[in-house]
Amino acid sequence: MAIEHIFDSASSVMTVISFTTFVGILLWTFVLKRGQDFATAAALPFADDEEDSGHG
Repeated sequence: MAIEHIFDSASSVMTVISFTTFVGILLWTFVLKRGQDFATAAALPFADDEEDSGHG
């Protein structure tokens, strides 16, 4: 009986931790307005193409 109570409590704690992590990721992504960093990262795959076309 006591072990079930421990597992129920652990399940509730993990749910709260998971939700908090999810909200933190959303805040980091959308609220902090890191658009310039994302734009720079999005352009990285094309950086090699620009270097290669200049050598040939």
